[in-house]
Amino acid sequence: MIFGEFVINTLSLGSLYALVALGLVFVYGILKLVNFAYGEYVMVAGYSMYILGAFTPVPWWVTMIVAVAMAALTSYLTELVAFRRVRQKSDNAALVTSFAVMVLLQNAVLLFVSPRARAVKLPSAFSESITILGVVTPLRNVLTIATTLVLLLGLTLLMKYTVLGIAMRAAADKFTTTRLMGVQANLVISFAFIISGFLAGVVSIFWVGRSASVDPLIGFTPLLIAFIATVIGGMNSLVGAVAGGYVYGLLFNILSITLPASMISYRDAFMFMIVILFLLLRPEGMIKGNYTEERVG
Repeated sequence: MIFGEFVINTLSLGSLYALVALGLVFVYGILKLVNFAYGEYVMVAGYSMYILGAFTPVPWWVTMIVAVAMAALTSYLTELVAFRRVRQKSDNAALVTSFAVMVLLQNAVLLFVSPRARAVKLPSAFSESITILGVVTPLRNVLTIATTLVLLLGLTLLMKYTVLGIAMRAAADKFTTTRLMGVQANLVISFAFIISGFLAGVVSIFWVGRSASVDPLIGFTPLLIAFIATVIGGMNSLVGAVAGGYVYGLLFNILSITLPASMISYRDAFMFMIVILFLLLRPEGMIKGNYTEERVG
């Protein structure tokens, strides 16, 4: 029974982390940019759920759809307004821009909403438990696993069998060559940001669902986990990002049950040690993807 609980918890946590890492890598694969504003897309979706749940009578499923759409829209608008203008500049300009967008979105929430955490209304499914093969587990864990599997399947079909997906894979491999073949650079990059924001919105539903609250700094932890998971799995591989998320969830749960109670607070430090080992021994991650050093303008 204990083993079954461990497996379900690991799969649930790994699924959530896989989606977080995947959203970050979608943009990095094309622009070679670590978007530090990615965590704020999670925050935007969280506050969208809070506002709609607290001040409107709309059903919970509409609230979640709108929250995901707001995260995707915010991601697209940041690309259109901020990142597109600095693509032809230096790599440092794009990196600084991502920090500026992060700070801007955080301060917008602090100014117009509140610096305090706000309770988010969630459906009863997020507080219920079910029994699977004799193991009692929160229903949200099962929903997380199922949602991730559906999204991974959908993204796989999108990337393999649609013109847009093929163009995105080609752009991630050889961006300049792809442009010379007639693929619109702005279209490919915009869709990468939209998909990244969409995944951030889905992540926000389950992330907020664990505490039923949202605050201006809620996006920091998902961003940090996404970075660590992609380092483990591979920054240049979508498959690596997913694998890194599940490995991160596994290692995190192993540390949770093996470390003594007095050292649980140092769990994140152990995770960073593992990341350092990966950077030293296998800097390309577990799965080495295609990588070309070229400027995207």
